[in-house]
Amino acid sequence: MADAGADMNALDFMKWHGAGNDFVMIDSRGRDAVVTRELAAGLGDRNRGVGFDQLAEIRSSDVADVDLDFWNSDGSRAGACGNATRCVARYIIDQTGKDSLTIRTMRGVLEARADGDLVAVNMGQPQLTWNEVPLSQDVDLQHLPLDGDPVAVGMGNPHCVFFVEDAETVDVAVIGPRFETDPLFPEATNVEFAEIRARDEIRMRVWERGTGITLACGSGACATAVAAHQRGLTDKRVRMELDGGWLTLEWREDGVWMTGPTAFVYSGQLTQAFLKGL
Repeated sequence: MADAGADMNALDFMKWHGAGNDFVMIDSRGRDAVVTRELAAGLGDRNRGVGFDQLAEIRSSDVADVDLDFWNSDGSRAGACGNATRCVARYIIDQTGKDSLTIRTMRGVLEARADGDLVAVNMGQPQLTWNEVPLSQDVDLQHLPLDGDPVAVGMGNPHCVFFVEDAETVDVAVIGPRFETDPLFPEATNVEFAEIRARDEIRMRVWERGTGITLACGSGACATAVAAHQRGLTDKRVRMELDGGWLTLEWREDGVWMTGPTAFVYSGQLTQAFLKGL
């Protein structure tokens, strides 16, 4: 399951959340990566494992303060996870005493910084061409040829954003998976349902690919803010209420900045019996 050099008799982990978006974090700095599809899926099982929306493995980096790998709870890989990135940033900031740091993900090298009790991360510029999202064909990203007239935005993960009158009444559990695997999205997609409350406020609910309904989604919040501004519905800075709390998004010249809370919940150790059973 893991590299022979890693001591899998005692694998430490941490549980964090950002606005209810919950994560397992494994610090693998100084050793080879230990997370596999089997380990991620086993840990992600909320009945037989620990349970999480995403797993973040922290690794040593030669170009940034740390490298990050992301996994979904079904064992698939995730290209980006904004709230997990903020949680890892808080962990490293508290360890090192730094005010800011760089984190390399599949999205590139991201900048994160402490903002009082909150943490902000620059999630980079949105991907706004059909092949970057990616889509299976060249279509108008602002008006996808799907029921509901959604918008496509890439933020390291593909996103399909619907604007709705009342986010509370949307049956996310039914509609989300229907569009997650639509052929227009060859790598599947996250699905967001956004209600515009004001030029500077959005209510959003989300279905995440490979996970399902989550209380918050950082990259989804960024994608929704971008889509809303592109449609002319909001300004470039918005507050966003998700099921698990509030985030602030601002689309700047250097990228989409996301600011919000983080919380360290507990640390633990996976047993040898659990690891052998994967």
